[in-house]
Amino acid sequence: MLFSIIIPTYNNYSYLRMTLESILKNSEFKHQIIIHINGKDFETKKYLEEKGIQYTFSTTNIGLCKGVNKASKLSVNDYIVYAHDDMYFLPNWDSYLCDEIKNHKNNLFFFSSIQIGPLPIKDDKPNHIFFNAGENINNFNEKNLLANYNNLDFHNLQGSHWAPHVIHRDLWERVGGFSEEFDPGFGSDPDLNMKLWNEGVRLFKGISLSRTYHFGSLTTRKKKDILKNNGKKTFLIKWGITIDFFTKYYLKRGDIFNSQLEDFTLSYKNIFPFFICRLKYFFFKKLSN
Repeated sequence: MLFSIIIPTYNNYSYLRMTLESILKNSEFKHQIIIHINGKDFETKKYLEEKGIQYTFSTTNIGLCKGVNKASKLSVNDYIVYAHDDMYFLPNWDSYLCDEIKNHKNNLFFFSSIQIGPLPIKDDKPNHIFFNAGENINNFNEKNLLANYNNLDFHNLQGSHWAPHVIHRDLWERVGGFSEEFDPGFGSDPDLNMKLWNEGVRLFKGISLSRTYHFGSLTTRKKKDILKNNGKKTFLIKWGITIDFFTKYYLKRGDIFNSQLEDFTLSYKNIFPFFICRLKYFFFKKLSN
């Protein structure tokens, strides 16, 4: 079972190189890798050509969503993996995802690896494992990470909507990939999940044994020339509820996984926050007209 791994990048050569080397070194299978280069990054282009890695490019930064959609047109395998360009893929990350896919009877699923990272956990239902193997590439301790990652206790998670994630290519094409109105990218992941939800997907699962180390969206946190879209507002106007409401009450984000999700229904636990969502929706809808 092979993946088509799609990674957008923007002036992030050193991290991208680390990401690609970890995929090549720590994957059980030889997957197709496709990079989208945003902007005139000749160093990255030269490296990819030397390594024989496929890529698409744009002379300007067209954003994450357009870039990933463009790159996905080169995919040849049945399963699409989307990943960030500042991730270290840990040994056998792919085999554990493949095992989950094999155990599922149809293509209505969304599986994610679990992220390990240096950012402190602020949520009572965390969706990542806190472990500091380096806050940036200069102090990244690969040896320490490889010695400890398998000993970090965690569990399978409900409501995955983070990268790296894998879905079937037929499903990816059916929903049109990432919605480009979310460029440069904020809010695109939960929007993809909502589109999948409307296609009948109820299995959104974070696989604890499949692990990556993530420095934390460095492309958008560190680069001042990237304009940030208001993904929360775009999502609210598009779907009539907030991202927080969707991930909490639809996806049950952060719960320990026990089974696939049920259809959403209003109850005494969510009626008030739902009412607040609708007020926000009508307010912003009126402002946008």
